[in-house]
Amino acid sequence: MINLKSKLSKQELSIGSWITLAHPAIAEIMSNAGFDWLVVDLEHSVISLREAEELIRTIELSGVVPLVRLTSNNPDQIKRVMDAGAHGIIVPMVNSVESAMKAVNHVKYPNVGVRSFGLARAQKYGVEFHEYMNWQQDNTVVIVQIEHIKAVRKVRDILNVDGVDGFIIGPYDLSGSMGIPGQFDHPDFLKAIKTITKAAKELQKPGGIHVVEPNPEELSNAIDQGHNFIAYSVDIRMLDNMCRDVFIKTQILK
Repeated sequence: MINLKSKLSKQELSIGSWITLAHPAIAEIMSNAGFDWLVVDLEHSVISLREAEELIRTIELSGVVPLVRLTSNNPDQIKRVMDAGAHGIIVPMVNSVESAMKAVNHVKYPNVGVRSFGLARAQKYGVEFHEYMNWQQDNTVVIVQIEHIKAVRKVRDILNVDGVDGFIIGPYDLSGSMGIPGQFDHPDFLKAIKTITKAAKELQKPGGIHVVEPNPEELSNAIDQGHNFIAYSVDIRMLDNMCRDVFIKTQILK
């Protein structure tokens, strides 16, 4: 398993993907495909907390870093997914310094944060409580999503929050907040992306973008543009594309 915290701090390239289907086989197949990290998405899926724990377990036992994208910046949910064994969180709609600080504080135990203590899978059900205490100080990851024009306007302050390890741009929500949903070649959208990446470069803060459609060329473009924390597609889009590709290539699509 890679040390994601180390890769982020060194601004080394890491590539992950998104899981919205709850079957453990999906997580196992994707883990074995070569991704550095996988995100269990609770925001835009019907995955339950119980199912999330199974996916986290499968990802981790396969030697890949398990992250969870929250439904919102909810302290109770943060506590539960971290206790389930997530190595970190991806927080949607972080539009302010206060929101970023809230996420960090609820991932970390005192004296750094305010996360409450408990015994669960992350602490090996109590057997490795002290080992986990030491591990979480230096290894838990907090990624903020920059996906609203409000966040773009405050991006430097958000990324400068102590404990924010990196960021990921949510292109659909960002473009939607600008009144140009899905128009990723629109000048205003490109300007917003430039503002984010410029601030990140100046602050030496790692981050990237979610390449939603499974297009290797777009992934290469994202790497060439300097992104180093890149989410490549999502389980449902890869499945849909592969199914449709059969009919397109054989020219029998009805």
